[in-house]
Amino acid sequence: MSDHKMDENDVRIFSGQSHPGFAQDIANYLGIPLERTNFRRFGNDCTEVQLGASVRSRSVFIVQSLIKPVSENLLELFIMLDIAHSAGARNVHAIIPYYSFARSDKKDAPRISIIARLVADLLVTSGASHVMTMTLHSPQVHGFFSVPTDVLTGRTEIARYFTERDLDSTIVVSPDLGHAKSAARFADMIGLPIVAANKERVSDTRVRITGFSGQQVRKFRRALVYDDEISTGNSMAEVSKILVKHGVKEVIPICTHGVFSGNALELLGNIPQISEVVMTDTVPAPANQNHLPFRLTVLPVAKLFGEAIWRNYTRQSIGGLFTYWQEPASN
Repeated sequence: MSDHKMDENDVRIFSGQSHPGFAQDIANYLGIPLERTNFRRFGNDCTEVQLGASVRSRSVFIVQSLIKPVSENLLELFIMLDIAHSAGARNVHAIIPYYSFARSDKKDAPRISIIARLVADLLVTSGASHVMTMTLHSPQVHGFFSVPTDVLTGRTEIARYFTERDLDSTIVVSPDLGHAKSAARFADMIGLPIVAANKERVSDTRVRITGFSGQQVRKFRRALVYDDEISTGNSMAEVSKILVKHGVKEVIPICTHGVFSGNALELLGNIPQISEVVMTDTVPAPANQNHLPFRLTVLPVAKLFGEAIWRNYTRQSIGGLFTYWQEPASN
């Protein structure tokens, strides 16, 4: 618990079923209880949710990470937001550590939906007056929300972890030009050079990596491959293989959201030069992490959400926690 104890008579925090441990960590940081939520499924497969404490005239925070089953967890979040809004909450905050729909951020084929925008609209329709998340897949998704939205970053926690390590002969690699700015900020924080690749997605399970030469990485022994999320693992595996081909002896993939769908962990485990994978806990860690050929390091970031909630509640700036900005150091 921090020294930021909130008034439990004025604030309520609830959790959906996707990541209750994360919600509990936020509640612990704020010194308030995680309120009970009752879930029930009817015989026709419809979901019923009941918040276990009064929310009238209170600030309500609802925590739900959009992990598998994504559609079910999203519907659960919509229902909880609607309950709080309809029951007279003063304001309703959707705390979404992992906003998975951010990957659907553009119309790149005929007759498809920009789902990231659609879900943003539906969150507001359901009753959200404020949204808080971490590291969206692309910056433009932030603009899809019509209510105040805070996009936090776990970059500081990740950088802090690596500043305690020996980083001699190490380079930071961004597997995608679209995330090169974020990777550059990370590299600058730990004082390392950076190189960016160009990723072309052929399909959901196939990618093509180009854009950096062996000459750029050959003199380095270790590479930190920094990305927003690892889902199928194909991008990270392809970049890792190229780095190994050009003489890199150790590869450490880093991501904010460790989704690891399908055989992603097996794919990475088949590359012996991958010694460690670093993620945050915006999604639950894989159940089989103790049987992996590499070390899986999970960095907790619930306290960053707790700090942002506290600053928001007490009308303070959260600029230093913001994904796309790094506040200058005080003189």
